Amino acid sequence: MAQQSTIQENVLGGGNRDGGNMDHGSTFDVLVVGGGPGGYVAAIRAAQLGARVALVEKERVGGTCLNVGCIPTKALAATAEVLTGARRGEALGVLASPTLDFGRALQHKDAVVAELVGGVEHLLQAHGVVVWRGRGRLVGARAVAVESGGQTSELLARRGVILAPGSAPAVPPFPVADHPGVVDSTAALRLPTVPRRLAVIGGGVIGVEFASIFAAFGAAVTLVEYLPTLLPGFDPDLGRRLQLAFRRRDIAAHPRSCVESVAVGNPLRVAASGPRGRFTVEADAVLLATGRRPAIADLGLEAAGVRADGGAIQVDDRLETSLPGVYAVGDAIGGPMLAHRAMAQGRIAAENALGADRRLDEDAVPACVFSTPEVATVGLSLAEAERRGLVAEEVSFPFSSNGRALAAGEGIGEVKVVCVPGGGRVLGVHVVGPHASDLIAEGALAVRLGLSAREIAETVHAHPTFGEALLEAALGCQGAMIHHLHAKAPPSMGRG
Repeated sequence: MAQQSTIQENVLGGGNRDGGNMDHGSTFDVLVVGGGPGGYVAAIRAAQLGARVALVEKERVGGTCLNVGCIPTKALAATAEVLTGARRGEALGVLASPTLDFGRALQHKDAVVAELVGGVEHLLQAHGVVVWRGRGRLVGARAVAVESGGQTSELLARRGVILAPGSAPAVPPFPVADHPGVVDSTAALRLPTVPRRLAVIGGGVIGVEFASIFAAFGAAVTLVEYLPTLLPGFDPDLGRRLQLAFRRRDIAAHPRSCVESVAVGNPLRVAASGPRGRFTVEADAVLLATGRRPAIADLGLEAAGVRADGGAIQVDDRLETSLPGVYAVGDAIGGPMLAHRAMAQGRIAAENALGADRRLDEDAVPACVFSTPEVATVGLSLAEAERRGLVAEEVSFPFSSNGRALAAGEGIGEVKVVCVPGGGRVLGVHVVGPHASDLIAEGALAVRLGLSAREIAETVHAHPTFGEALLEAALGCQGAMIHHLHAKAPPSMGRG
């Protein structure tokens, strides 16, 4: 609270010194370019601190996440989860024959998006943020030009500019035919029907989520990934376990396979080569899930003196660019493209622009995948810890030994804890299985606060819950796992 009061005093006391001769209608304390999770959160946070804020957005607020990313895919994933659960019901004593109404599923998706977009618009209005519709371009350390309807307006900032332009689908590194059945993740949300056969190119987060959704909807799904495991960049064990789970659901996954072309025909044909040679995937629709790239073109970065290397805006640990007073957040600065990371950066950038000195602990940022089963991770894998020169070990506990998971018919997966040997500091937590996206919050807190596995183990977890899997893994770090045989020898009771 003391820091917030200091920031408010700074902005309210210092904002008028620079802008006495500026047009009040086009002069603000903070300008934010981009209304996605990083941008709208930055705008609201700056307004909470007493700043006069303008947000420039050319489309609907909410960005990719809210309009064509996280939220609509999770709405469809919820439909898929209900379908999957109903089909699993026979083993639990529930006899049902669920039928998908794809039209209603799409209506549900659109209704959720509309409600949340409207909610963000209301929040911006309630905080007094002025929304300028148009394309924003940086024209100086304290100026943004807004182009709309053939006209250009110039907005001025007394304290700082925050760039949050987001990202766009990456161009695939192979020939792709122009065909309505060849879609990116945005167009996949608008498919009029469920394809009988779906080929997914790319086994990252987007690819495995859509593979899970459409497999639940009844499509025969084949997934092709160039790297050795699904979910590249995650702990490899998570990708391997997810592939095994996919196999049980008849989702064909081909890691270590290179797509050579996508050809038009009836059906569409994906030509690829893998460890066993060349092969062809026939499909009625092809999803290009080959990643995303920062959307930084036409932002005026070079002319303004903002450095961008490797296709991303370069920032320091305070999220300030090479041009003092200009900050950047979210997908545009590279790294994990996560909405919650962008939101945290938005808050930090807003506070720093108004006089604070905050930084983000990147190791404590979780990542979640809403596949079936879910995957979530935070902190370091064992290999990453060893690359940093840390002495570490990993201990896993399977959901097949968790009472709640078995009762729910969801015994696939595990919780893994990476920690300093002997129950020391938690360096990472990795989950594949039911409710992984919820369970990872405790892991993120442990990594953020530097908690030990011993401290997690000494915290009573309610029974029977999925969260007990993390408790057991933490116990296993001390050789004290209760509900699963674990090879590690227990320490003596006198060990400190």
